[in-house]
Amino acid sequence: MRTKNGDSKLMLLTYLLCMALFVNLAILKDPIDKGAIYMGLMICILITVAKVLMKKFYPNGDRFLFIFSCILAVIGIAVLYRLDTSVAVKQLIWVTAGIIIYMVIILSIPDIREFGKYKWIFMGATLVLMPLALAFGSKVNGSTNWILIGGTGFQPSEFGKIALVLYLATALQNYEDKNNVIEDFKQLWEPALVVMFSIGCMVLQKDLGSALIFFGIAVTMLYVGTGKKKYVIISLVLFLAGAFIAYKLFGHVRERVQIWRDPWSDTTGQGYQIVEGMYAISSGGLFGSGLGKGYPGFVPVNTSDFIFSVICEELGIIIGLGVMIIYFLMFYRGMRSAFIIKDRFSQLNTVGFSAMIACQVLVIIGGVFAVIPLTGITLPLISYGGSSVITMFFSLAILQKISEED
Repeated sequence: MRTKNGDSKLMLLTYLLCMALFVNLAILKDPIDKGAIYMGLMICILITVAKVLMKKFYPNGDRFLFIFSCILAVIGIAVLYRLDTSVAVKQLIWVTAGIIIYMVIILSIPDIREFGKYKWIFMGATLVLMPLALAFGSKVNGSTNWILIGGTGFQPSEFGKIALVLYLATALQNYEDKNNVIEDFKQLWEPALVVMFSIGCMVLQKDLGSALIFFGIAVTMLYVGTGKKKYVIISLVLFLAGAFIAYKLFGHVRERVQIWRDPWSDTTGQGYQIVEGMYAISSGGLFGSGLGKGYPGFVPVNTSDFIFSVICEELGIIIGLGVMIIYFLMFYRGMRSAFIIKDRFSQLNTVGFSAMIACQVLVIIGGVFAVIPLTGITLPLISYGGSSVITMFFSLAILQKISEED
């Protein structure tokens, strides 16, 4: 009963947050922007329909995972509306498509455990998606990770993350600890090669953010799948060796590292993004300058890579921390299922998709604060990006289905 009441209260707070943000955006203009209010109402209706369907057909699954994702999407669309109305409309379309995919997966797939036997299909999908942008991609913001078709584009690596998690779950579900190096090698050499191939493709595409995410997913699943710390240490050593080699061979890697080490040495050039992002965060202070009262136009790539800086500038560090807490709660709700369910394939999927969300958040926010080199990826469900939104809702749907298992 307490969980059910908490679910209802959180839904009410989500509606209040949504309407507060969009009413605020509406009154910023003279005359009042009715379009902002209509958009807020559309989002509330969309969330309500999805939540009602979930409660009707699958009442026993996780009650909070979907709501957390909706809160993030609401914040994202509202901030995008403040930055560029046309981008916010596109984002709403992508979020709607993502929620539809979410619902289709939940309502149509009877049991995720049945997919544990399709290892070769997931492996093939991974091997095809990873180098796809190298063959047919176009360079956008320095990385060759987009395939443009007409006026739209998509990132194959976003869908490759899903394929990799599903493949590793199938490859590691039957792992047995035989206390024998040769036997372990026979069980792990294939997934190790697939992971190295995937990371290598990302490095060649200059998509360092995705390379870090793939590594984080792989190491997390490897540790959970085998329970051996030595494989994590070996993976870290190999990753550091690969990073050193990449630093020596590729100029773009050296450039990113140099900017990270001292962005203030070139504030009008290569360090401009990080410096302006930091100025925006610091100018907002604890409570922000107010929605619509900041200067996000100075922040580069403010609808995707640096949208967190805009949130902190206008809504304050306190809201920025709140966003990070919601991501942590999503990670917690995902990982929580791994301690309850008994099926090995489902456990590994839970760990993989939860790690994917956590790694993506840590990589982009770490880059914005210059804790790690800037990598240029999207903030899940908040930044503008169709591929990212679809991938995230697909992953959350898998976590939701797993939470329903006995």
